[in-house]
Amino acid sequence: MACCVSHVVVAQGRLDSVQRVREVVVVSRPAMREVVPSQKLNGELLERLNTHSVADALRYFSGIQLKDYGGVGGIKTVNIRSMGTHHLGISYDGVQLGNAQNGQIDLGQFSLDNVEEITLYNGQKSAIFQPASDFGNAGAIYIRTRRPEFADGKRCNLKFKTQYGSSDMFRLSTLWEQQLSDKVSSSLSAEFLTASGKYKFRYERRYPNGSTAWDTTAVRQNGDIHAERVEANLHGRLPQGGWQLKGYLYNSARGIPGAIVNNVWRRGERQQDLNTFFQADFNKNIGEGFSTRWLAKYAYYDTHYVNRDTTQLPVDNRYRQQEFYASTANVLELLPGWSASLSYDLKWNKLNADIWNFARPTRLSNLVSLATAVDYRHLKAQASLLATFINDRTHREQYSDSRSLSRLTPAVFVNIYPFRGTFFSVRAYVKKSFRMPTFNDLYYTDMGNASLVPESALQYDAGFALNKHFERGIVRHAAMHFDAYYNTVHDKIVAYPKGQQFRWTMLNLGRVHIKGIDVEAEADVSVGRDFVATIRAQYTYQDARDVTDPATSYYKHQIPYIPWHSGSAIVGLSRRNWTLNYSFIYAGERYDEQENILYNHMEPWYTSDLSLVYSFHWQKMLWKAQLDVNNILDQDYEVIVNYPMPGRNYALTLNVTI
Repeated sequence: MACCVSHVVVAQGRLDSVQRVREVVVVSRPAMREVVPSQKLNGELLERLNTHSVADALRYFSGIQLKDYGGVGGIKTVNIRSMGTHHLGISYDGVQLGNAQNGQIDLGQFSLDNVEEITLYNGQKSAIFQPASDFGNAGAIYIRTRRPEFADGKRCNLKFKTQYGSSDMFRLSTLWEQQLSDKVSSSLSAEFLTASGKYKFRYERRYPNGSTAWDTTAVRQNGDIHAERVEANLHGRLPQGGWQLKGYLYNSARGIPGAIVNNVWRRGERQQDLNTFFQADFNKNIGEGFSTRWLAKYAYYDTHYVNRDTTQLPVDNRYRQQEFYASTANVLELLPGWSASLSYDLKWNKLNADIWNFARPTRLSNLVSLATAVDYRHLKAQASLLATFINDRTHREQYSDSRSLSRLTPAVFVNIYPFRGTFFSVRAYVKKSFRMPTFNDLYYTDMGNASLVPESALQYDAGFALNKHFERGIVRHAAMHFDAYYNTVHDKIVAYPKGQQFRWTMLNLGRVHIKGIDVEAEADVSVGRDFVATIRAQYTYQDARDVTDPATSYYKHQIPYIPWHSGSAIVGLSRRNWTLNYSFIYAGERYDEQENILYNHMEPWYTSDLSLVYSFHWQKMLWKAQLDVNNILDQDYEVIVNYPMPGRNYALTLNVTI
């Protein structure tokens, strides 16, 4: 382009005047056309939301139910389309997070301070170039952390964040990014969190006839937390490739407040967690038609659980869990628009505990996937077949035992773009998946059920998407996603709290039929140069019924904790240095037990949150001051029965970027 411009200028002989050159548009490859339904939160939207952990952000995705036991340190897990948290794979920078002990990933442990994007896929990711494990999930969440980027002439980025809020919560975090060379950069993220966990709540219970059984106000006890998180990364660039090394450490000591039952307001349960993992990621394009990716990970989790409740037997146990993971994924472009991939994963898990005659289980998993993808004109399709081979061994004092299992799980996805461009598409998929019972499900001394069988799921989904950008007008961008789905789950495993939050009662429900609708819409509105509005809303309808045995009293009843109606909305308003954000979350009526009777009925709840952000530059630094007011209407509600959530609470945050 520069040569052409010089030639024109010389030819015209007007070197002493200002020349106007027509606009030059540089076009890259077209954006990836998704074949799998996805939802994303990234960049500025994550920063504007008054959320501070990954679990809080996931509340704004359709089809997701969050189990929150209350408070800053309360355990937070997610459930996708009523199939359970174990069917949801969660990847952190491309490598799945695991917990073979109980399958519960506490997403409250992962801060948003270093997160660039969170993506939710129903079914599986819109790419066949992925580890074999990713083909085995009924849904997947991908958490992508920040990759260092530096302005011209700058080799270092520093960011500091401090926050103080209700429940004596104090949070301090920092992010240091350094450019080591033209091809290598590093980042270090650290966070410290402490909170008393105390907040007022109203406890009200009524008899079936409507009369009041309990109605009192108390302060939540034993919900304190003290936690530290450190994450270090090395990023490298290669010709047509790259690599990343990551080290992660999370250490916490927390109280477990427990359920409010039998007029007991204080519990003696404590839990300490030391979670560490190291992972490596290498990817390389070889020529024009072949790509390879290699992953490796080692994780060590140490959990110390203590119960000094005088009304129960004393407990003091330590659980040590290890995981080794290796993966290779390879994709070959057979023809333009047609590619195939072959992936292999090896996973080894081991659990030990200082309990007499503990099973000390180990699990060896081998997964092989074969997939193909077609992208031709108005059609994009994927098909995959995953073979899973699992071998469990137990090593008790007197004897050892083993059990083996193998499964084939296919999937087919189709997306049609009937018009030019990608603004409208129609999609459908069918997928089969399964999940093994966890170590606690099978072998835990107090509640393990060795007769549990693997849980399998069959998913059907059909929907459409609209996505349109406008060059003129007030509305600059609008999008809508609609999906109707039908899932069947066989031998469904359900975990209920057994008086203590750390222990569970396991049960095979048998068969569950799930019908649902997910709707998501968003729009960007621009008025003049200064005023920008972002609107995002989602709605979910789910009918999830137990159809195991017609002779039971709960046949065709809604399964526990699944509301028929739920939704959320986010409205962000920006003008110059000011940003105002309002978020709304609603969960409809549901039941906390298998029988849908009045005694087990849980009332709908909703919360409204508000945040105000002011940004300014001072001393060559970017400053952001943020005020959060959560549950501004001070509603009394419970996500899990007998676990009251905080009322109105506040947080003040200050960010400094150098």
